[in-house]
Amino acid sequence: MEELSDETLMLKVKEGNLSGLAPLFERYHVRVYNFFLKLTFDQMDSQDLTQNVFYRIIQYRRSYNEHAGSFKTWIYRIARNIHFDYSKEKKKAVEMVRPLVDQNYNVASRDFSRDEEDYKKLNMALLQLQPEQRELIVLNRFGGLKYGEISKINGKSTIAVKVQIHRALKQLRTIYFDHQ
Repeated sequence: MEELSDETLMLKVKEGNLSGLAPLFERYHVRVYNFFLKLTFDQMDSQDLTQNVFYRIIQYRRSYNEHAGSFKTWIYRIARNIHFDYSKEKKKAVEMVRPLVDQNYNVASRDFSRDEEDYKKLNMALLQLQPEQRELIVLNRFGGLKYGEISKINGKSTIAVKVQIHRALKQLRTIYFDHQ
């Protein structure tokens, strides 16, 4: 049986066939969870925020426009908006986070061959970036989104996104290696 595209499944959901959301959930729940985990560094909040994304997909399914971009762009735009609301609600201009010290619950970290200490240093360096910079790095490097997809999510030009990611990575590199 041929696997349906994200867009085809979402069109079924939009039409009221909510069972089409199950494969989308399977494809995206870990990615969305890791997106939130990299921004909040809080396992419970990341789980709640991930649930909210899929709740909003159901709630706003009729607003999905397949001509406006890919489903992946749309779901990350929803996730970004949820994170913005979360940060505002918690009054986290400078996020108060719990660093990943003794907990090994990051699903994405299982794919890394770095030892745990290097990964901890990377997370600590990410914490020192501005929230906007951290979000761009998470979307691009951990989420695998292309510059064009990120530009559709945050409403900036592709060139501006490239420049901002380059600067964020440069700052991350400086922070990471200054703490060696």
